[in-house]
Amino acid sequence: MEKPSLEINQPDTHEEGKLYVVDSLNNLNKLNVCPDESQHSLDEEENTGGTGENMAGSNTGNQCLFFITFILTLIISLALVSFVIFLIIQTRNKMDQISSRLLSEKKNIEELKKINNILLKHLNQSGIKD
Repeated sequence: MEKPSLEINQPDTHEEGKLYVVDSLNNLNKLNVCPDESQHSLDEEENTGGTGENMAGSNTGNQCLFFITFILTLIISLALVSFVIFLIIQTRNKMDQISSRLLSEKKNIEELKKINNILLKHLNQSGIKD
């Protein structure tokens, strides 16, 4: 039962090697079994002492930040789409105004042509009689 004094004084490298191998196998098993994100959370859980409070807090914070960013993006997109629709409506109204002006000017020009023709006929008729 008693160990010789030489064995007690020597460092037990064989036991340390066994522990190192077991740790390596555990890590390899975690890599094979768990996806990357789960492995990352397991590593953090080991670092925090297994409570997982930091992970839950940061995960909730990340989700909150994601939703706030998502809502802001939606609001900005809605504002941009509304502005584009407003510009389209304004452009349509301006085009309608311009086309109505062109039609009225076209009618005025046709009336002026008719008046011009009547004047020319009248001048030609009066010039022939003199």
